[in-house]
Amino acid sequence: MHNILVLGAGKSTSYLLDYILEKAPTEKLHLTIGDLHPESISDKVKNHPSCTAITLDIFKDEQRTKAIQASDIVVSMLPARFHGKVAIDCIAFGKHLVTASYVSKEIKSLDEQAKKKGLVFMNEIGLDPGIDHMSAMQVIDRIRAKGGKMLLFESFTGGLVAPESDDNLWNYKFTWNPRNVVVAGQGGTAKFLQEGSYKYIPYHKLFRRTEFFDIEGYGRFEGYANRDSLDYREAYGLQDVLTLYRGTMRRVGFSKAWNMFVQLGMTDDSYHIENSEGMSYREFVNLFLPYSPTDSVELKLRHYLKIDQDDIMWDKLVELDLFSHEKSIRLKNATPAQVLQTILEDSWTLAQDDKDMIVMYHKFGYELHSKKRQIDANMVVIGETHTHTAMAKTVGLPVAIATLLILNKKITTPGVQIPITREVYEPILAELQKYGVVFKEFEVPYLGYNPDSVAS
Repeated sequence: MHNILVLGAGKSTSYLLDYILEKAPTEKLHLTIGDLHPESISDKVKNHPSCTAITLDIFKDEQRTKAIQASDIVVSMLPARFHGKVAIDCIAFGKHLVTASYVSKEIKSLDEQAKKKGLVFMNEIGLDPGIDHMSAMQVIDRIRAKGGKMLLFESFTGGLVAPESDDNLWNYKFTWNPRNVVVAGQGGTAKFLQEGSYKYIPYHKLFRRTEFFDIEGYGRFEGYANRDSLDYREAYGLQDVLTLYRGTMRRVGFSKAWNMFVQLGMTDDSYHIENSEGMSYREFVNLFLPYSPTDSVELKLRHYLKIDQDDIMWDKLVELDLFSHEKSIRLKNATPAQVLQTILEDSWTLAQDDKDMIVMYHKFGYELHSKKRQIDANMVVIGETHTHTAMAKTVGLPVAIATLLILNKKITTPGVQIPITREVYEPILAELQKYGVVFKEFEVPYLGYNPDSVAS
């Protein structure tokens, strides 16, 4: 019997838990779920004969260490800042560890100890990071195996609302942590490589420098640059590539509209508004506009942002009830970003019958036999229900599949790692295809980095 401990049972775990329990009878698995509020776990899961749900507070050492000691492998679906405690225990008790989070310095420092104990510490095995790594390396390794030389790599991922649930002017709803959306791009200048030259985009310009692309059957999308597109240059073996660009995907028009909040200062998370609680949405907007004894908030905002009353940008703001006298903020001493988040959650929270959508797009440019070539690849996954979302599927399934592969000694290379080797990506991508997570590839004429597709 293999004992799997999953720490945290949040929104991203529905498919993860289902997959493990589906395999439990044939694979002889027992699943223990440790969560601060196990009562929130569905009855279908916690009443399964191969499952035990326990109350677990990550800060209570005795609870945490007892659960980890009793397991063969630990899956941490906790917030990333808590993985360190879990990883240290896994080293102490000789347990494998799987997370969907970025490799932190704290986790990376345990690499040698993990290798000495023969432990697999698999990280970044969700969607992005995760499926993006595996799908990219599968194509890059195939190109190299043919003798090709990589010239260009671009990658974009978006958590979006499915077309059948897309019913607002922003063509967007929250499918993941809303805070990450509100503060996206802050804390550093976006950096990427274009035709051999380093390029930088400061935050205040980030949402006006977008690249456009089409996904067959789903229309046109735009992408804005991630903070540092060069993070994985060495890991992917792309030190000599001419263009390297990673970004976030949205429907066309979202970034231009979002830039209004950036220019107003509403996404700022660096200071607190002392009297925020009870403030109306309208009063909040007025905080960022110049004083006028005669002009309305609406008139001042249109003048400040230089938008006309018949502009779709104006309609997008009105749709959010930003000028409401009645709606008020319920947060004490909140930052502007926190207030904006609460306002947007009123309009952008998925309804019970809404579905989400994950879209991932890769562009590979390479030279083979003195000819420049290009492969475009994309993946689209539509959510099934309010709980079994596309986001939960694409985050949770890779985690679950990797966990079983490690237990069954199909993934054996020890140490702190991300899923970029054939040992890892080949079986996981093959298994994901059975669940409808499939990439479509297209051989297209080589275009390189197209400056005409970037808005100014």
